[in-house]
Amino acid sequence: MSRDFMRSRVQGGPLGDILEKVEAGLRLSFEEGVRLYEAEDINAVGYLANIARERLHGNRTYYNVNSHINYSNICVLWKACKFCAFGKKEGQQDAYAYSLEEIFKMAETLGRGRTEFHMVGGLHPDLPFDYYLEMIQGIKEIHPQLHLKVFTATEIRFLADHIAKMSVEETLDHLVRSGLGSLTGGGAEIFAEPTRSKICKGKHSGEDWLEIHRIAHNKGIRSTCTMLYGHVESNEDRVDHMLRLRELQDETGGFTTFIPLAFHPENTQMDDIPPTGGMLDVRNYAVGRLLLDNIPHIKAYWIMVGQPIAQISQRFGVDDLDGTVVQEKIYHMAGAKTPHELTVNDIRRLIREAGREPVERDTLYREVTRQGDQWAVHA
Repeated sequence: MSRDFMRSRVQGGPLGDILEKVEAGLRLSFEEGVRLYEAEDINAVGYLANIARERLHGNRTYYNVNSHINYSNICVLWKACKFCAFGKKEGQQDAYAYSLEEIFKMAETLGRGRTEFHMVGGLHPDLPFDYYLEMIQGIKEIHPQLHLKVFTATEIRFLADHIAKMSVEETLDHLVRSGLGSLTGGGAEIFAEPTRSKICKGKHSGEDWLEIHRIAHNKGIRSTCTMLYGHVESNEDRVDHMLRLRELQDETGGFTTFIPLAFHPENTQMDDIPPTGGMLDVRNYAVGRLLLDNIPHIKAYWIMVGQPIAQISQRFGVDDLDGTVVQEKIYHMAGAKTPHELTVNDIRRLIREAGREPVERDTLYREVTRQGDQWAVHA
């Protein structure tokens, strides 16, 4: 369908008033967000999101050359988070905690040619604060150029309150001095109550998640943000979640990227819920792009939704496909069938086949040029 045809179709349909606002660059409301979720014409929603996406990024789609290390899956909330297949009780089958020596050995290999390490883990009750400080410092000594995107707000709260026994501000200061570059966006799940308590009772509140990112942003620490969808949340819950992120971004400007995360039910306490379908996946990307006018990037995490949806998502508001990943445990333990790794050529092909221009970026979305494992960042 041509763009002129789609514009005429949307203009004459139930989303015509939203089209006017999107074309004028005006902010959408809560009610309009709910309408986008309820709209029968998914192509119309995608068309609207593509206007916003191309206004920001033209034809470019970003990716990065990164690796994941999940340092431990032992977690005090292993039973509380019903949606999680990753967290385990200490001593339980498949529970693990890597030693620093093991992590450094992995980092030596996995960090070659990479621009970023993404590292998260469970809330381990016994690992001392020095473990985390030495982990970050040791990796930076091996790969000084590597950006360390490490820890969720949930981990930061746990480290501050139970391990370091310091304020969040002091905890972050120690981590940054050791080499922390930015925070990940995990742990947000869904902010709205009582929905949040239905899936992770006992986890810190949505308000606390936002407060920890506020503190980090005010210290100059950037972060991503996420939303877990496809479980027991409503359309209203999703829109509420996005607008709370938008409000904090208005205040701090610290979020780089919004990443909708599809719930994977296998091996969880909520395995009676069917997996999300592609239509819900692309709708979440599109609504995210339309509501989050102040967050620069929308990411489709290919390892979660698969390569075909990642390709299609680039016409539904997405301008980033994450990266090479290499090692991923959290979603594969929940039944993900996607590969653990894509090569740079694989990712660039996925982008080009969707009619977009691939651009390698670092964690902060500066363009990267490379020759083999050697790379440089351009402001």
